Amino acid sequence: MAWNFYIGGYQPAQKWLKDRKGRTLSFADIQHYQRIIKVLAETHRIMGEIKLPVEG
Repeated sequence: MAWNFYIGGYQPAQKWLKDRKGRTLSFADIQHYQRIIKVLAETHRIMGEIKLPVEG
């Protein structure tokens, strides 16, 4: 879910890792990435609860 989540045409979970390709991630980097995943999952959950008006 968080891995494939799009925001503004980007997949933040994937982009964050791609931007760091070839780098050794520090413990702080991994903690930051875990927070990103948590926020993306929570955003997805909240978006699923929002009731959009029906056109017509």
